[in-house]
Amino acid sequence: MPKLPLIACVLMTSSLLVIVPKSTQATPAMTSNYCKAPEFRQFDFWLGDWDTFRIKDEKPASTSVARNRVTSILGGCALREVYTRTDGYSGESFTIYDASRNVWHQSWVSNQGELVVVEGAREGNNIVLSGRITDTQGVQLQRVTWEPVKDGVRETCLGSRDNGKTWTVLFDILFRPHAAS
Repeated sequence: MPKLPLIACVLMTSSLLVIVPKSTQATPAMTSNYCKAPEFRQFDFWLGDWDTFRIKDEKPASTSVARNRVTSILGGCALREVYTRTDGYSGESFTIYDASRNVWHQSWVSNQGELVVVEGAREGNNIVLSGRITDTQGVQLQRVTWEPVKDGVRETCLGSRDNGKTWTVLFDILFRPHAAS
């Protein structure tokens, strides 16, 4: 293939830029204002650097079992969770408000090969997301609730293996602001 002079390459590249329609180019206004509607802020109570405490008999344990960092990403359009438990278990989630369907969506993955996809909405002050997983025991429905509370955020996950007839608590945890050591 013959080599083109540098000036020819620059001219060809410049002419390609001219043919891109202006409407397809991202502008600062398009990216900075897209997720500003109040619905996108409904889950902001979960943002933070948290210590995680298991709840038993409505009382949180005195020792944290995990660190959880929840940050706003992509110009406020999504939340990223990084969860690291003291026993080596870890996972991450991405959560977004899908304005086209008026639902919250979360995808969770872990270092144990888990994938949990849940969707739902705000109910009062809470966010409630539901979905189904398939594991070695079969299909399980899951319903996860995040509730802002006085000293943090409570997350409770219920599971059902009989298509919603009965539910059991899979986990019940309290996120409190991380205590710097």
